[in-house]
Formats: sequence, structure tokens, C-alpha cells
Amino acid sequence: MSNPRIERILITNDDGIDAPGLEVLEAVARELAEEVWVVAPEQDQSGISHALSIHHPLRVKARGERRFSVSGTPADCVAIALGQLMEERPQLLLSGINKGANLGVETMFSGTVGAAMAGLLMGVPSIALSQFFTRRDAVKWETARALAPDVIRRVIGMEWAADVCLNINFPDVAPEHARPLQITRQGIGRMDGLNITQRTDMREQGYYWLNIDRHERPDFDDSETFVVTQGGISVTPLRFERTDLEVMERLKSGLSN
Repeated sequence: MSNPRIERILITNDDGIDAPGLEVLEAVARELAEEVWVVAPEQDQSGISHALSIHHPLRVKARGERRFSVSGTPADCVAIALGQLMEERPQLLLSGINKGANLGVETMFSGTVGAAMAGLLMGVPSIALSQFFTRRDAVKWETARALAPDVIRRVIGMEWAADVCLNINFPDVAPEHARPLQITRQGIGRMDGLNITQRTDMREQGYYWLNIDRHERPDFDDSETFVVTQGGISVTPLRFERTDLEVMERLKSGLSN
């Protein structure tokens, strides 16, 4: 029995229109849908989260049939695609495939996840996808390419709340060695702060580089970090609501005393 095809998918990313992960995702999307639209940043926008460009104009360039680059953020791309470029709405938004995992606290900074959340905000079921690597020069794109179609089919066949998007991470192993898909929690992850390095350019002007400090540390057994680093595929449901209800009740109680 053949799998029913999706009518229309929109894809974007934060690594930019020419990123290899977007090329992989486009191939995945064409396996799933009759019609695929690509609207992605013209430059790398990693770490930009959900940012919107509200203080400068956005430029759109046609890069082929149903393929566009935008001089803005991933969330801008989603807004432009849904608000201007596409006459008919997609049934699904896919964001990625990111070069590197988006796990734990780091998802708050991720433009890949930010684009999925923007799609969610605009009423489109959305999924962020990332490929974990341990060596930057040896990213196993073939793992995401081989496994993503079936994973996406499986999760869209399930029901999840309209205010939730999914964050999927693929492990740094060959496709045949990947452990089964697991539904996970965000957890803490490996981010341990920001490292700021000061340098001086050739004109004796100071400048700074920001980088993420990461350390191996225990996490929940059902966290996405634990599952992915153990060779599994993680699927984490994420939502905008981030209120700590337990702390909220304690604060209410303290205020009333």
C-alpha cells in the first residue's frame, strides 16, 4: 500500500539558501509532496532564533521555480512565503536540515526551530529537523536523507496539538545503525554558557567573537540530548508557553502570605 502524498510543503532553514542541509531537505520533501516551495535566507542566519526584521526592508530573489531567497531571518522567510509568495497554503512546513543538532537549551537560540515556531504561529503544522555531528568535516547527511521521509510520515500520522511544533534530531551514525525513533523531552542539553573572545584587527580596532560553551553532563534518560548522543532519533514537542506552573503557584502563595 503506497503512502498518500502531501499536496504542498514549504521548506526553509537558517543555514542559508545554498546550504547542503537544505538540498537534502528538498529531496526529502519531494519524496513526500506533490508541490515543494523553498523560501530560505540568502545568508547564514544560525543562532537568530525567532527574530523578525522590523527595522529594515526585505528583498526577495527568485532562484528557480517555487524557490526564493530572502534578505532576512528564517522567521521572515516563513512570513514572506505564507503572506506573499504562496497563493495556496502548505499543509506542512519543514525547517532544516540544520548542520548540527538543536538540543536542550540551545533550541531557544536556533533559527531552525525559530522558523518552525513562526510557521506554527501562522497556523501551519511545522517540524524542525537537524543532523547531529561530532566532526564538522564529516556530517552524515545520508542519515537524515535516508531516515527523514519515514520519520516525517510517521509523526504527521499522529495527532498533536495545534500550538505545538516538533523538533527532530538525527544521530551521528550511519542510517542502518540508528536506533529507533523516540518521543523525547527537551531537557537541559550541553550548553554551559557563552564564550566571548576579544581580538584586534589589522587596524588596531577591537572586535569580539561569541561562541557556545558545551560540556558533557548527565541529562534525563528521555531527553533529546541523551537519545541522540546514544544513536537514536529524537522527536520533541515544543510550544510557545514556557511558564513554570509549579514556581508560579509558589510565587502566588508567597505573595498572599
